[in-house]
Amino acid sequence: MSLQVENLEKNMVKFTIESSAEEFEAALEKAYQKNKGKMNVQGFRKGKAPRAIIEKMYGAGIFYEDAANIIIPDAYEKAAEESKLDIVSRPEIDVVQIEKGKSFIFTAEVAVKPEVTLGQYKGIEVEKKSVEATEDEINAELDKVREQNSRTITVDDRAVQSGDIAVIDYEGFVDGTPFEGGKGENYSLTIGSHSFIDTFEDQLIGKNIGEEVEVNVTFPAEYHAAELASKPALFKVTIKEIKVKELPELDDDFAQDVSEFDTLADYKEDIKKHILERKEKDAKRAKEDAVVEKIIENATMEIPDAMIETQTRQMADEFAQRLQMQGLTVEQYFQFTGMNVQKLLEEMKPQAIQRIKTRLVLEAIVKAENITISDEELEKEITNMASSYQMEVDKLKELISDREKEQISLDLAVQKAVDVVYEAAVDTEAK
Repeated sequence: MSLQVENLEKNMVKFTIESSAEEFEAALEKAYQKNKGKMNVQGFRKGKAPRAIIEKMYGAGIFYEDAANIIIPDAYEKAAEESKLDIVSRPEIDVVQIEKGKSFIFTAEVAVKPEVTLGQYKGIEVEKKSVEATEDEINAELDKVREQNSRTITVDDRAVQSGDIAVIDYEGFVDGTPFEGGKGENYSLTIGSHSFIDTFEDQLIGKNIGEEVEVNVTFPAEYHAAELASKPALFKVTIKEIKVKELPELDDDFAQDVSEFDTLADYKEDIKKHILERKEKDAKRAKEDAVVEKIIENATMEIPDAMIETQTRQMADEFAQRLQMQGLTVEQYFQFTGMNVQKLLEEMKPQAIQRIKTRLVLEAIVKAENITISDEELEKEITNMASSYQMEVDKLKELISDREKEQISLDLAVQKAVDVVYEAAVDTEAK
């Protein structure tokens, strides 16, 4: 294999990779062995026809595509390693020469990591944010716990009110015809939750148990079922039960039931402490983001489009994996939201650019500050990873390649770079 490297504009590079005629011939033979069992040639049992006969019958190029697919991955990987370039995109492959008896030539265009010229990155001024836990926030946390410890009781001496849980039977009609998914029985609907469309819940207020109600609503224009979007609908609803949540009294007994504290005052102090801890973490993260944002503004770099595309698609893949963990396919998500692949990628592109810029400037700071990671620090991180994966440390070490260890070390160094600029930042008073 021979390699020529050509520098293009905007941090793009073109590899011209040539495999010998002998290597191409070996790939053709592999392609023949792989496919001969699929070929029907008169006069020969399936899988027994000689390659020359098949090539004569189907054309000389019958095995070219498979042969190219055999050669390209390994040849590209060797070329990328030989070039010693920091490649940050998928290769754009183009076959230049493919002919029996000749060398196989293809090109691969890739983006390489751009150089970053840092501006000021120490002494960055950021607005100081005060951190406090208000009485309203403490009470909101208490209300959540009371909600979690509430009990539901049935009432039968009044009509439906906002905040009630109405147990209903319902059936929906559009143009006088029932529609799919529009019927339910013994459904518990919290009035005021806005989980049903339009003013559905509001129209049940004031209605009594056993009462049959006609509810008129209009489906929203962006409703996921296109055949119902913007359509007026009539729901026939029967109120079967009215339930309310009964919250526990806010007193020392409540504190003892839900916490390790004997008094409500002590429990509230503990809630206040945790709110402050959370807010301090959030404030630190916000300050880090603000500092890095200003460092990016002070830096110059030229990001290749292919790098942005690769990052965007990687983020889309990560998003799809998160959906799958929630039991939802990408296709279902598109159906519910009216989104498509192109729209999703366009929405993610600005975030992808920001992620690239952030990483590039922090890696540049790692270099500028000569930040290194010790063997002990790397060992500690791998131990932490093993714990999170619920694996034995030695087993995880067997699975991690040297390249992956280098990446882990770089990730740790990047976090140190964040610490460096955070500690060097200057707090200013709000204007």
